[in-house]
Amino acid sequence: MTDSPALSAAPSVAVIVVAAGSGSRLGHAEPKAFVPLQMRPLLERALDSIFRMREAVQIIVVAPSDRLTYARGIAAQVAARHEAPVSTNRPASGPAASPSRTVTIVGGGRTRQDSVDRGMSALIPSIDIVLVHDAARALTPAALCDEVVAAVRSTGHGIIPGLPLVDTIKRIANSGAILGTVDRSELSAVQTPQGFPRSMLAEAHTWAAQNGRFEALTDDAALVADAGLPVSVIPGHQLAFKITTPEDLARAELILQAALGEPQPQILPRIGTGLDVHAFAADDTTELWLAGLHWPGERGLSGHSDGDVACHAICDALLGAAGLGDIGSVFGTADPRFTGAHGETFLTETVRLVAAAGYLIGNVSVQIIGNRPKFSPRRGEAETRLAGILSAPVNIGATTTDTLGFTGRSEGVAATATALVYPAPRAGRFAGQVAAPAPLPEPGQTPDLNWEA
Repeated sequence: MTDSPALSAAPSVAVIVVAAGSGSRLGHAEPKAFVPLQMRPLLERALDSIFRMREAVQIIVVAPSDRLTYARGIAAQVAARHEAPVSTNRPASGPAASPSRTVTIVGGGRTRQDSVDRGMSALIPSIDIVLVHDAARALTPAALCDEVVAAVRSTGHGIIPGLPLVDTIKRIANSGAILGTVDRSELSAVQTPQGFPRSMLAEAHTWAAQNGRFEALTDDAALVADAGLPVSVIPGHQLAFKITTPEDLARAELILQAALGEPQPQILPRIGTGLDVHAFAADDTTELWLAGLHWPGERGLSGHSDGDVACHAICDALLGAAGLGDIGSVFGTADPRFTGAHGETFLTETVRLVAAAGYLIGNVSVQIIGNRPKFSPRRGEAETRLAGILSAPVNIGATTTDTLGFTGRSEGVAATATALVYPAPRAGRFAGQVAAPAPLPEPGQTPDLNWEA
């Protein structure tokens, strides 16, 4: 794709997307930014809007430290749609780190302002305007982001979007008694993105840190104003509401459904299951690979590849859900290229095949069955590793069979997996209509293994 003139130079605008909050009021186990809205995470929808801004921007996603790989996968999917790169969580610097549009992932802090601070540390030198945006405001139009940038440029100070209050506001006592009516003409319900000259936001952060104001000020505009710097309000947008409660999420679902038009074919997900079993190797030199991780000091599993039963079961489940056969028919054991191949190799190619068949991965659940290794200490590490490969949530459980069967006798390990996939939205067709599945490799052909490159 040829860059337009507006995208040809290093960007002067950055958008810090705060996605590190827990979102406990939303009632989901995962952090709010990763809760699905119409089967796409809130973070993905927020990034899609930012990528539609008129000019080049540096995008910095501040995500929970245990979700960095997952956040990077989401950003990679959005960037691929818009043909843009995704960088590591290292602060960018120098000309090589300043293409027309990038996404950088950094770990969040204990508070919102800590997270914004970390996002600012990743700004590239060319940035002179910074927008701070909530991933939870996933439906915010790109036009509102552009209007905030334009207002910062024209005024030279902080800008926040806001909406007038329509309800009558009362001051009440603890007992519930009405104390008076507030003049709502002086009030505004503020939104994000909130925009500032870079130097002004940096000055306000320094002032707040020196005066112990980070804990008291949870809003970026309040932080800037508290430092004695000017901030103005411009008209906001009804779609820039914050998704905080289950009711907010339901409202966003209804808005998206209405935007698709009527009638809407029903989007039906597909479910697949997988099972894999491997015995322990006869010698002590075979390394153990399980759930995408290396387990030093543990006897490995025998097999043509690395014997990772969890990864192989996931492949079976995904291939089955997408109607693409099973791991044996797609990755034959007779192919010498798979000798000793790790589970990541199979998962990466399976993800490609599922996408080519017109599906996105919703989530995957895995159950590992065996006496060893002791899995619970590395459960989170394994879930993060596999979620990063699949760009989808992964839950892993582990259990034993109470000495029954070959797993109970410590002769091997088994794993079962369940995967949910759903039709990927495609331009030019209704949601719910699925593209024709990608054909399986013909006899004598092999999958596209990009690990060979």
